[in-house]
Amino acid sequence: MTEPNYQCVTTELTASGILICHLNRPDALNSLNDALLQELNLLFDAVVNMPKIKALLLTGQGKAFCAGADISGLASLDSQSGYEFARRGQQIFQKLESMCKPSLAAINGYAFGGGCELAMAATLRIASNKAKFAQPEVKLGVIPGFGGTQRLARLVGKGRAMELCLTGRSMEAQEALDWGLVSEVQEPHVLLSRGQSLLESIIEQGPFALAATMQSIHEGFDLPLEEAMELEAKQFTLCCGTEDKHEGVAAFLEKRAPRFTGK
Repeated sequence: MTEPNYQCVTTELTASGILICHLNRPDALNSLNDALLQELNLLFDAVVNMPKIKALLLTGQGKAFCAGADISGLASLDSQSGYEFARRGQQIFQKLESMCKPSLAAINGYAFGGGCELAMAATLRIASNKAKFAQPEVKLGVIPGFGGTQRLARLVGKGRAMELCLTGRSMEAQEALDWGLVSEVQEPHVLLSRGQSLLESIIEQGPFALAATMQSIHEGFDLPLEEAMELEAKQFTLCCGTEDKHEGVAAFLEKRAPRFTGK
């Protein structure tokens, strides 16, 4: 699969296999217009289908990570086109959440509306101490439409998600950290290097085990406990049949670094 020719994002593949992607509409605060959504759709497909890509790091150019949907496009939506717009965004962001490779949102600035929803679809989130978060859609007479009401509640709890979505207020990076929306807050100048370092430490592990872990957590979260336990047991069983499992155990017993192959 060849890499798409992007106009609204810039990409760089590191030697370790991390695809660093900058949302690149800084004059529009990286807002999600049709072109950017389409490029994200292509980008997520490329990450899944290109073996040389081991992980994805998302960030934004300029002072915003992503300020949400393009309001000029939102103005033209009616009931039918609004439904189609929401479902399209949900499907694209679901690709990010369910891809078998780890992703990280390095939130460098504003993450409002669809930008916050994009970050929440990533596997992990870290933030600059300059970052701000909000689901302000209620102020426009609508609600989050790209998964915000659902992922936010799962990440920070129902009561906190309700308060943020009903008031539309913004919160600082430290509050996002305290609530569990992000796992780290960093100085702006080290945000990307820290994100890359974190992903590098993850992709050193067995690819099969990484995918099984993410699938177990994502799918098991909404299942009754007994069903979730069965899902976990099945994923554990699959891991036990891999070459990576035998390599990992052998490396531990031989006191050496494992050489995982994803088989």
